[in-house]
Amino acid sequence: MAAVGLVLPMAEEGESHFPPTPGDFWQPMFAIPGTDYYFTRPMALLAIATVTLMVWLWLTTRQAAVVPSKGQWLTEQVYNFARNGIARDMIGSRDFMRFVPFLFAMFTFILLNNLFGIIPPFQNPTMARIGFPIGLTAIVYVVYHWVGIKHKGGLGAYLGSLLPSGLPGWIKPFILFLELITFFITRPLTLALRLFGNMFAGHMLLVVFIVGGWYMFKTFEPGLMAVAIPAWVLGGALTVFEGLIQFLQAYVFTLLAASYIGGALADEH
Repeated sequence: MAAVGLVLPMAEEGESHFPPTPGDFWQPMFAIPGTDYYFTRPMALLAIATVTLMVWLWLTTRQAAVVPSKGQWLTEQVYNFARNGIARDMIGSRDFMRFVPFLFAMFTFILLNNLFGIIPPFQNPTMARIGFPIGLTAIVYVVYHWVGIKHKGGLGAYLGSLLPSGLPGWIKPFILFLELITFFITRPLTLALRLFGNMFAGHMLLVVFIVGGWYMFKTFEPGLMAVAIPAWVLGGALTVFEGLIQFLQAYVFTLLAASYIGGALADEH
């Protein structure tokens, strides 16, 4: 609550940023010289998350021991969760190991960027900007299709594997059309929008209660100031709930990515 000024850009004299709008989430930091593009705050958070994870993994694994330190133990727990709870369960014990580094990196990267939405002084979930979920989805999209094409022995065999066996010939073109829409449009679309929508809506909700409480409090009208207190209390409770949602969305995204890879490797449709 103390970092209200960091949640939204500061309002000029006579302006109000409440209620919040999607435009308030556009937070450029500086223009990239010679271009019409900007380096934005979510880009900075993405870079911070990348460096943080690199440093954390290096510090906790550079002197790995049989009896782990607290840092090594925590890293191992997260790794084992991604390895056993996601990769092995969704891909299968035969093929899962080669995808564990990818899924572990995906899970930790999304989770930290999501948690930035409730960690001061960041308080801005990177994945609330649609471009970042789209970028991650594009990586998953390329990986699972490439794995499927390689496993099936070519693009034609891969597309043919989308059809369940035993279908009458006349219905195959219709089923293939639906499967192509599912595999090449619906899956990536829903994967990106699910992550973006949850992070954007959750952050917007926190802003409404916390910043809204601040606007009511600074009116110095007793009635509105009294309402501001329960608004902040509810905002605090929602912050805890949002932390759970942020974890679940990182888990669901990675779980679905593993599921798609597992489906691409399956011998049967």
